[in-house]
Amino acid sequence: MLTVRKNRELHSGMIAPKRKNTGQIIKKDFKKNWFAYLLAIPVIAWFLVFCYGPMWGVLIAFKDFKPLLGFADSQWVGFKHFIEFFEGPYFWRVVKNTLLLNLWGIVFGFTAPILLALMLNEARNSRFKKVVQTITYMPHFISLVVVCGMIHIFTADEGIITQILQFFTGKEYSSLLGYSSMFRPIYTFSGIWQSIGWESIIYLAAMSSIDPALYEAADIDGVGRIKKMWHITLPQISPVIVILFIFAIGGLMASGYEKIILLYNPLTYDTADVIASYVYRRGLREASLSYSTAVGLLSAIINFALLWATNRIAKRNSEVSLW
Repeated sequence: MLTVRKNRELHSGMIAPKRKNTGQIIKKDFKKNWFAYLLAIPVIAWFLVFCYGPMWGVLIAFKDFKPLLGFADSQWVGFKHFIEFFEGPYFWRVVKNTLLLNLWGIVFGFTAPILLALMLNEARNSRFKKVVQTITYMPHFISLVVVCGMIHIFTADEGIITQILQFFTGKEYSSLLGYSSMFRPIYTFSGIWQSIGWESIIYLAAMSSIDPALYEAADIDGVGRIKKMWHITLPQISPVIVILFIFAIGGLMASGYEKIILLYNPLTYDTADVIASYVYRRGLREASLSYSTAVGLLSAIINFALLWATNRIAKRNSEVSLW
């Protein structure tokens, strides 16, 4: 076959250039950019030691791990812990709560920074714009523990949020964090308050790269501000929105357990207990390390599947994707 191919190339007068294999390409690139590779070594080592190395620990999800026996001598039990989770009384509760809490976050928390960035982009008074940006950025720098402490104070019996709610509804409330129906709104909107300004930076940065000629042409045509936002600003920043949306869907089965643990209590477990907080209770407080690892591993696999599927759909429909 090789002889035939060479004869064809000679007869046609064309000789195909030799293809370099991957090793040769890397070797050539290393000679050219050796200093950049040298700088990357500590980062790669950090990932290998602290991110990929501990991944071997997920094997205890398939073992009945006993600390006294150690990692190697603990008994293999296959999918026992996964089945126990599926058949357990808390399976549907934690899955439903995780999905609903994250869907609330996507519906309200994902769109809020986009709306703020659009409004700030349209603001003509630069001083007003800076004041709003400063006020909305500040909560991002407050410690999560302090934020949760503030939420506890504001939603207590005499808290300002409780008083406002009583004024509008005419009902008497004790601490709002004692009502399971109140947990999702408190968790979601306090998260928006804490992150809306910081997350809007990405969209404002994307808007700053839009060609001003597009707006000038729209002004000549007499297009209003709303239509300019709809037909120019949003389409121009849509790749950024799609990328961040893919990340948001990829974390659909994960919630920040720190804030939930600081806010929830047994009275609100019906709506507040999620996979991450359940893993924390079973793993650290009840010492069921293998069981909690199995639940956490299952959550991570589902998240990866959602990320892959969303990325594939986005690539097919908008040609914007992570890979």
